[in-house]
Amino acid sequence: MPEYRFLKTPSEGETITFNGSLEVPDQPIIPFIEGDGVGPDVSQAARIVFDEAVAHAYGRTRKIVWFDVPAGEAAFKKYNDYLPNDTFEAIRQHRIAIKGPLTTPVGGGFRSLNVTLRQVMDLYACVRPVRYFEGVPAPVKNPEKLDVVIFRENTEDVYAGIEWASGTAEANALIEFLKTKFNKTIRAESGIGIKPMSAFGSKRLVEAAIRYAIAHNKPSVTLVHKGNIMKFTEGAFMKWGYEVAKEKFAEETVTEQEVNELHGGKVPEGKVVIKDRIADSMLQQVLLRPDEYSVIATPNLNGDYLSDACAAQVGGLGIAPGGNINYMQGMALFEATHGTAPKYAGQDAANPGSLILSGAMLFEYLGWNEAAGLIYSAFGRTIQQKRVTYDFHRQMEDAELLKTSEFGKAVVENMG
Repeated sequence: MPEYRFLKTPSEGETITFNGSLEVPDQPIIPFIEGDGVGPDVSQAARIVFDEAVAHAYGRTRKIVWFDVPAGEAAFKKYNDYLPNDTFEAIRQHRIAIKGPLTTPVGGGFRSLNVTLRQVMDLYACVRPVRYFEGVPAPVKNPEKLDVVIFRENTEDVYAGIEWASGTAEANALIEFLKTKFNKTIRAESGIGIKPMSAFGSKRLVEAAIRYAIAHNKPSVTLVHKGNIMKFTEGAFMKWGYEVAKEKFAEETVTEQEVNELHGGKVPEGKVVIKDRIADSMLQQVLLRPDEYSVIATPNLNGDYLSDACAAQVGGLGIAPGGNINYMQGMALFEATHGTAPKYAGQDAANPGSLILSGAMLFEYLGWNEAAGLIYSAFGRTIQQKRVTYDFHRQMEDAELLKTSEFGKAVVENMG
């Protein structure tokens, strides 16, 4: 057991272990970060839903033992540290955690706490399911056609954070190095960033996406990249993705090219189609032909754009779940995918849907599918009843306006 500086492990509950697969006790200890801004509001509403889903599904035989751990503004006020080492140790020890939104300054200040958690803990796959719940106000005509799971690489690309500000000695030295060593001219006083993408990082991400598609009977995996321009980073991501499919899943997969050239345009039964699309084209595809895509694997920055764009088609980030997962080590951090919305902090007004649905993903990861199913069905039923928070209420006719806490209770009611 780790030695914490500030924290104390809960007196009840057991630790999840991993030996090639998760071994989940009936009362697992799950670290919980409430988050900043609206984080406490949505976290409290979501936790009620989680506890009731487990109780409804398993009675007294199972229970989540929550372990509150600090991060963000609350942690800084109490411990003078935005991400105390105790928090990292608690998540490492107990393997599975969930969190609300955390503050990220724009253009300066400390680096993103979200990115730091993902990279320090090597949570290489950001998994974002995007689906439509009937009744949710949406800007497209047929939002139900979009049903994708996006696997976004989490640790490389420009998000690696290797950059230097304009005018610094480091930036000037790199500009000079590139000029003298490689005859590449960069404008003076440029900010400089490095975009690393490795075979190791790309292949393990694509492997996770293909395994997911096979396990969930999804028809295709699409590699999204900008390889027509960035040939040795994004183009390599595409190449490495096809290599993974051929090397590890030759019996289960077929490329789109093979379907057209060898199978007369008809996908062989039981095969997952591996295809690729240019990133800018893909942003059109998910709008115009969304039902042609099911699982998407993409580098970090493209995945950031694409996951938010898809979420916008089915109701927005307020109900967009996500998880950051290391499948090789059985580590996972599920999260609200929206920001902290400080304007609404403490007002009991924000939509807790993103965190609630991320909790359902957590239960699926634990293998507690009955609890996850209860959350999905009760959440959908609440929306259909037009019992919603302000973000949806202002777009719906004859809807009942609920506070954050009231929405959580309404979801629980619909579990009955």
